Amino acid sequence: MKPSGWLFVLCTFAGPALADIEDARDLMEEGQFAEAREALWPAARSGNAEAEELIGVMYALGLGVEQDYVRAFDWYLRSAMKGHAGAQSGVGWYYETGLGMPAPDLVRAFLWYQLSTIGGDPDAAVSVEEVVKKMTPEQIEHAQTLVDDYRVWLYPFR
Repeated sequence: MKPSGWLFVLCTFAGPALADIEDARDLMEEGQFAEAREALWPAARSGNAEAEELIGVMYALGLGVEQDYVRAFDWYLRSAMKGHAGAQSGVGWYYETGLGMPAPDLVRAFLWYQLSTIGGDPDAAVSVEEVVKKMTPEQIEHAQTLVDDYRVWLYPFR
């Protein structure tokens, strides 16, 4: 297939999903959260990281759904594992605060904040600096080992 053929295939299959996500963002800005969730649902269920992150936001803040920190974390984690930097920062925040979890986990908070920094989230570096203040040197060393493990998988060229 010629390169232009690949572009056609990409646009044909990605175009509707991207349009649905942009439509959902517009609906969220208008306060139409139930409609936004309905627009996001097919893309999120198909594994689109952007849609998954937005569903996570909706559960985290109770926008059009009952607020549920456990479900929010789950949606953020799905997106984060696909390299979505904003979702990675969200996962870090949940681990840092312990919301929806048995207890905070600073090692994993550091891990996800650091991955978010690598992924390009401009605010994540500040989160790394803040969480380090609460950690022991052993926790930081362990967290850095985890970062090294995940980094090659999520960001093989960085």
